[in-house]
Amino acid sequence: MEFFVGNTASRRMARFDQFEQNACRAINRSSRYRAIAGFFAAVSRLGDGVLWYSLMALLPLLYGTYGLEASAVMATASLVGLLTYKMMKTRMVRERPCVTHPDILLGTAPLDRYSFPSGHTLHAVLFTTIAVTYFPGLAAVLIPFAILVAFSRVILGLHYPSDVVVGAAIGWGLAKASLNFIPLLF
Repeated sequence: MEFFVGNTASRRMARFDQFEQNACRAINRSSRYRAIAGFFAAVSRLGDGVLWYSLMALLPLLYGTYGLEASAVMATASLVGLLTYKMMKTRMVRERPCVTHPDILLGTAPLDRYSFPSGHTLHAVLFTTIAVTYFPGLAAVLIPFAILVAFSRVILGLHYPSDVVVGAAIGWGLAKASLNFIPLLF
């Protein structure tokens, strides 16, 4: 019976891998257009931290102590997020789609070697969740940007869709945990 269950699980995993590879190829095809590749490379670059660090620096200047608290929550959660995804990447060692599949184009240089989970997506969701909790008016800008960051990672051949989904789930979970704990320190 164990062989049957294991064999069924293996077949399901193989089907999922095939589905994900096909999805990755289909999404990556749009990067063959220079304007699309350039746009998503720029989004990805902003998602490297440029936008988030700028936001963290700006909030205390605009909102005083309340903005400082929001920035402190972001910084603390981001550090935990960084440690979490770095640890996971070194243990999961999933090669990037552009490495494994030569027909998937690399749209921009990766920051590290492995694919799982997407650190860009983790941080985009983490920062967006925290910022929008403190400043709901930012939702109109940050939520679409976070979605674009997530899409950019697959379009640019850097991540599989599951890397992005798991990164988003970790980012959301860390943001929610941080929002429940860190403000108690202020």
